[in-house]
Amino acid sequence: MSQTLSTVRLGVIGAGWFASRRHLPDCLRTPTITLSAISRRDAEARQKIADHFGLAPEQTFANWQEMLESAALDAVLIATPHALHYEQARAALLRGLHVLVEKPMALTSKEAYELLDLAAQQKRLISTAVNPPFWAHCHAIRNAFRHGTIGDLETATMYWTGSASALFGRSPMPDSMSGVVRPSLYRADVALNGGGYFIDGGSHLVSQLLWLTDLKVKRVSAIMDTLPADARTVVCFEMENGAVVSLTSIGDSAFSERRVLHIFGATKGTATVRDFDFKATIQVQGQEAQSFTEDDLPPVSTPVANFADAILGRDSLYSTPAHGAYVVQVMEAIYESARTGKTVDV
Repeated sequence: MSQTLSTVRLGVIGAGWFASRRHLPDCLRTPTITLSAISRRDAEARQKIADHFGLAPEQTFANWQEMLESAALDAVLIATPHALHYEQARAALLRGLHVLVEKPMALTSKEAYELLDLAAQQKRLISTAVNPPFWAHCHAIRNAFRHGTIGDLETATMYWTGSASALFGRSPMPDSMSGVVRPSLYRADVALNGGGYFIDGGSHLVSQLLWLTDLKVKRVSAIMDTLPADARTVVCFEMENGAVVSLTSIGDSAFSERRVLHIFGATKGTATVRDFDFKATIQVQGQEAQSFTEDDLPPVSTPVANFADAILGRDSLYSTPAHGAYVVQVMEAIYESARTGKTVDV
């Protein structure tokens, strides 16, 4: 987007557990990113983050508004509780900054599309850090759909189960939890989280369905166990081309290790993803199956690296503003269906 910058000066709003285990290390590994500032309310945690990532005192802020006003920035990464995303992204865009926001972009489609429109008005980028656009196996499967290799989607079954109970304050936090600081328990606060487990982990699954197939959703029907603090969700989708999809998400499984099974059935073949190692197979009817893992494929940029490259005009966003906003729109319809017990048009 810009030919004048050589690196992107990035500030992080919400420099906490997740940022410390993913985005901040990625910043240090990305030559086109300069980690310029962080904000975090908790003083002890803020200092631990600063010490670990080599930030000086003048680069750390207790208040994110003060960081926006005082730090020399080109962009921000927002990794705060979900209910804060809209206000913080809007404030950053109005200051002329590019925005990379953790999923979901916002809690309502109204807010999400307002951010999309504001970014366009400000001529700034906004991207949502959902996982599928940054996984190599998803790029391979998406290309198989786009190039017609496996044909058009007819059906899909998506199954994802594990235990995030500790993050929701429902079980003790494991001593082995990665990250520079311990997770906060904002997910246990329905207002801050915007729902239960599905608003958190389910955003990635909805993103995967939409991003791989380039299809819109016509209508959804959802069942959740305990609203508003859901842990278990089943969703049925009717896609715009008539394909039918089922999605099961379990966030409090007694089998704590994450298990994944995604099967995309198309008119010419099938794409399958198994296990959290993402062992993928593309099977074209009448041909030998092609199996691969992430390590077998060309590496894909991280969210912060792709964000910086897009700002610098070197690449396009993998997770576009429209994608982030549409994920919110579909998630909103899923929660409405679960609350009302009715099928909801998207």
